[in-house]
Amino acid sequence: MLERILTSRQELLLADERAALRQLEDALVRHEAKREDRDTLARSIRQLDELFLLVVVGEFNAGKSTFINALLANRLLDEGVTPTTTRIHRLRHGDVLERTPVEDGMEDIRAPVEFLRQVEIVDTPGTNALERRHEAITEEFVPRSDLVLFVTSADRPFTESERAFIERVREWGKKLVIVVNKIDILRQEGERGEVEAFVRDNARRLLGIEPEVFLVSARRALDAKLDGGGSEAMAESRFEALERYLVETLDDTERVRLKLLNPLGVGLRLAGSYLRAVESRDELLKDDFKTLGDIELQLGLYREDLGVQFRFRLSDVDNELLAFEKRGQEFFDETLRLARAFDLLNKERLRADYERKVVADAPQRIEKKVEEIIDWMVEAELEQWRAASEHLEKLRGAHPGRLVGEIGRFDYNRRQLLETVGRAAQRTVASFDQRSEARRMAESVQTAVAGTALVEVGAIGLGAVFTLIATTQLADFTGILAAGTLAVLGLFILPARRRKAKAELAAKIAALRERLMAALTEQFDRELDRSVQRVQEAIAPYTRFVRAERQRLTEMREAFDGARAGLERLKAAIGEL
Repeated sequence: MLERILTSRQELLLADERAALRQLEDALVRHEAKREDRDTLARSIRQLDELFLLVVVGEFNAGKSTFINALLANRLLDEGVTPTTTRIHRLRHGDVLERTPVEDGMEDIRAPVEFLRQVEIVDTPGTNALERRHEAITEEFVPRSDLVLFVTSADRPFTESERAFIERVREWGKKLVIVVNKIDILRQEGERGEVEAFVRDNARRLLGIEPEVFLVSARRALDAKLDGGGSEAMAESRFEALERYLVETLDDTERVRLKLLNPLGVGLRLAGSYLRAVESRDELLKDDFKTLGDIELQLGLYREDLGVQFRFRLSDVDNELLAFEKRGQEFFDETLRLARAFDLLNKERLRADYERKVVADAPQRIEKKVEEIIDWMVEAELEQWRAASEHLEKLRGAHPGRLVGEIGRFDYNRRQLLETVGRAAQRTVASFDQRSEARRMAESVQTAVAGTALVEVGAIGLGAVFTLIATTQLADFTGILAAGTLAVLGLFILPARRRKAKAELAAKIAALRERLMAALTEQFDRELDRSVQRVQEAIAPYTRFVRAERQRLTEMREAFDGARAGLERLKAAIGEL
């Protein structure tokens, strides 16, 4: 239908507009926009092939039905002081008057009225008396409208419900004409001027622009047209100024311009809405990225701090070995001398003295130091879990109600993942058995230490392992001591043996220290890696979700930005028609 009256330039604009709207439609489908938004845009696109749509809105008893009757010079709609429009009426041209009820509370009226050959009119129920199904249908027609006539009553212009409805109309970027009806109840011209100024001021504030405002008496205009009221009554109705404006507005060129602009307003509104939703989610994801970054930073600091503290705590073990070596050196100085030459002949006594004075309680003390390190590591891991759990819990409660619109299942997926990951972290904290974790780690350290020294161990403690290592490595010391019996053969042999014994003791303890420290360090690094990995694995599902959403939002922003830019260019070009 529209193509019949288009110029070649208008045809090109129409083709470009269809392509731009299809691009937006594809973006809405691809990014799981709400079904009602997709349907709204689809209806708006179809509207390009339909007649010019004029939608009349306003409160009940504002005289909308009378106004439409006066506009068409025909009593097609019921009139009265009570709400008479309980249906949405769709008025179109027909060869005979025909009324057809349709579903969803609508009535299709066809009438042989010349005005309806080029324009279709929709009469809606009062904005302050809408049933839910009427409200939904009204809001279906307003986005599709090419021109909205908002009828308000001179005795109560711009009520609260009217203001709210106009704000919703504004969101769709519709061309709006305000009709102040029933001016015949205002006897003084000054009163009419005050009402007009009041309406214009409020409309300017609500819409951001100054719309066309007409003060009329639809009742007098209808009487003048149908009951022979004459030109004087018509002049008093001030209806002709509105009719002239509509005729000029609805000529072929302006109808085409408004018809082309109509879907653009809908498209721009939807693109803007989803871009705002993208920005809202992007802001939320910034907080998510920051929190995940904080957790990663904490894990890095956790690893670094524990590394430093571990080396410091390992020095306690090393001190025990140094004390062990010092006792050994003192033992050799005390034992390997001429005054005790005959004591050196008793090998078993030397072994017993060595174990009592040198080895002493070193295994137990070393085991205690290692246990302290293990307990410290277990507590540090638990604290790390608590910190991660607290971060996730803060994310779950962040930004309630701040999201705009709906894009797919972003909010639901995010909330569900946070709850799942958060619960997993909380369960880990709640079920963290420090005693069994310490026992597991101690057994692992014991196995590692025994393995480096090639010692076969069963269900014995770390102290017993160290005892086996120490006595195995130092068993030949008694042989060295026993060899001191050769001291009776010369004064120079015993000092040489003493120096050799002390040197071998230092070398063997150094080797023992190296193996023990290497085993403890390797096991510590393994446990630290395991601890960090467990936290990372716990939050990995949410980390993947956040990264995927960032990528998706980037693609959405590009899609809707591109669609909006194309629609803005078309709007500017069509505005020049």
